[in-house]
Amino acid sequence: MVRWGWFREAAGRLRQGWLPVVETTLAATVAWILATRLVGHPQPFFAPAAALIVLGQARGQRVRRAVEVLLGVAAGVLVADLVVQALGPRTSWTVFTVILLTIALAVAVGASTVAVVQAAVSALYLVVVSPPTESLVPFRFVDALIGGGVAVVASQLIDVRRPLAPLVAEFRRTYEGMAEVLDEVAAALDARDEPAALAALDRARQLDATVERLRTAVLAAGEAVRLNVRRRRHIGRLRTVDATVGQLDYAVRNVRVLARAGVTFNRLPTPVPPELGAALRDLAEAVRAAGEALAADLDGAEEAGDRHAARAEAAALAAVRGAGRLFTPGQTLPLAMIVGQVRATAIDLLRGVRADDDAAVLARVDEALGLPAL
Repeated sequence: MVRWGWFREAAGRLRQGWLPVVETTLAATVAWILATRLVGHPQPFFAPAAALIVLGQARGQRVRRAVEVLLGVAAGVLVADLVVQALGPRTSWTVFTVILLTIALAVAVGASTVAVVQAAVSALYLVVVSPPTESLVPFRFVDALIGGGVAVVASQLIDVRRPLAPLVAEFRRTYEGMAEVLDEVAAALDARDEPAALAALDRARQLDATVERLRTAVLAAGEAVRLNVRRRRHIGRLRTVDATVGQLDYAVRNVRVLARAGVTFNRLPTPVPPELGAALRDLAEAVRAAGEALAADLDGAEEAGDRHAARAEAAALAAVRGAGRLFTPGQTLPLAMIVGQVRATAIDLLRGVRADDDAAVLARVDEALGLPAL
C-alpha cells in the first residue's frame, strides 16, 4: 500500500526547500562553466565540488566563515596535488599523507564534520581516481578556488532580497527549543518521571549553543543587510536585536535552573501539584508567542508582532499567577526555585518583546505573583 501521506510530506518539504536546491545546482554549474572557459581545464571536477562543499557550509554564515571554508577546501586540494606529484598516485603512503594533511587543514579552519569528510573525499578522489597531471600550473587548486569563490558569493547573495530571513528562522528555532524544554519539564513533573526530567535538563544545557548560533546569525544578517538596497529599513529592525538576544540569554539560563530544580523535585516524596505543570505550559506558550512576536517584527509585520507580544504577555502573567498560588509557607526549596525561575523567565521574555521600561515590567509581573507593589 502506497503511503500517500509520506509523499505529501515530501512534496511539502520540497516546496519549502526548492530555492536552496536550485541555488546550489546553479552555483555548481556556474563554477564548472567558469573553470572550463577561464582556466581552460577540460575536466574541472573540483570547481563544482568545492562549490557544493563551501555552499553547504557557508549559506547564511558570515563572510569570514565562508572564506575560511573556501581556503580550507582549496588548500586541501593543493596539498593533495603536491603530495601526488611527490609520491605518485595510488600508493598507500600517498593516501595516508593526503588524508592526514587534508583533515588536519579542514579541522584547523574550523570546518564541520561534514565539511571535513567532503574535503577528504575530494582529496582522495584526486589521489585514486583522477589521473596525475604533469603541468606545473595547479589547475585543480585554481578550480577549487573558482568553485569556492562562486559559493561564497552565492552564500551572501542568496538572501539578499530577504536578508533577515535566516535570522527570523533562527529566532523561531531558538524560542521553540526553549518552549519544548519547558513542556518536557512539565510532563516529567506530572508523571513523576525522573529519567524524563534528566533528559529535559540535558536539553536545557544545550540551549546555550542555540543562543551562540543566534548571535552568529545576527552578525551574518548585518553583513547581508549591507548588500541590500533597502538596508536602511532592515538596519532599523536590527537595532534592538542585540538587546533581545541578551534577554534571551538570561531566559535560557533561567530555564536551565528551572529544569535542574525539576529534577530535584522529582526525587522528593512530596506530591507535585497539578497546577505546576499548567503554569510551566503557560510559560512555554509565552515563549512561543514571544518568538513569533520577534520574528514578525523582523519581517516588518508590526501589527502581527503586537498581537503576538500581547499573547506572550498574557501567557507569561498567567504562568506567574499559577506558580505564585503554589508559593505558600512550608513548600519545598525546589518548588520555590521553580516559582522564582518562572518569574525571572517571564520578566526576561517581556523585556525582550515590550518597549516598556524595566520598572513597568517588574510591576506587572510582581502584581501577578501577588507581591506587594514597591
